[in-house]
Amino acid sequence: MQIINIKGMNNVYTSNVYLILGEWKKMNDPSTLIDVGSDPSIIDVLNKMNMGVGKKKVDQVILTHNHSDHMSILPQIIKEYNPIVYAFSPHIEGATNVLADGQTILIGDQYFEVIHTPGHSSDSVSLYNASKKVLFVGDTSVMVRGLDSGVYEEDYINAVKRLAQKQVRAIYFGHGDPVFGNGQSLLVESLRNIRQSMRKEAQTG
Repeated sequence: MQIINIKGMNNVYTSNVYLILGEWKKMNDPSTLIDVGSDPSIIDVLNKMNMGVGKKKVDQVILTHNHSDHMSILPQIIKEYNPIVYAFSPHIEGATNVLADGQTILIGDQYFEVIHTPGHSSDSVSLYNASKKVLFVGDTSVMVRGLDSGVYEEDYINAVKRLAQKQVRAIYFGHGDPVFGNGQSLLVESLRNIRQSMRKEAQTG
């Protein structure tokens, strides 16, 4: 599995756009974009890339959630490549397949588990591969620092708890650089900080 962060050439606010590739000669390994961002110049970048003999530039798109910085150029991507488009929300125009919590999906040459992680948005999902211990989280916050106090939605706490139970080596975020090494320790620390801040809130509230 090869993971490439596609960088556009325009100075616009956009999410990370990850291109996931499988083996060079395997036609059944779908070239996959995780999010498409808001910079249309990534299409020029993609068109200059060699995905392998006879392979499409983009077979499928998986949206981590419905915010515009992660998906506003979806119409251009669809027009250019006609990919299958997956999203958790059934209301995203252009999405052809609705994701379900717990389903598995082939991305490149690896199967990923879809994990519903509401909090940043109601339709946020993370994608986890147990074999490579890789986690894509979109904008789901898994770097929560210690706070004096705080209140968090139960669905979000449960989502972080689920992620913290996974064996994670690398975490790829919707914005910023990935974390390599023991990603699970980061998830466990975030869950601990959430619980501590909520205890402080309960004591002072």
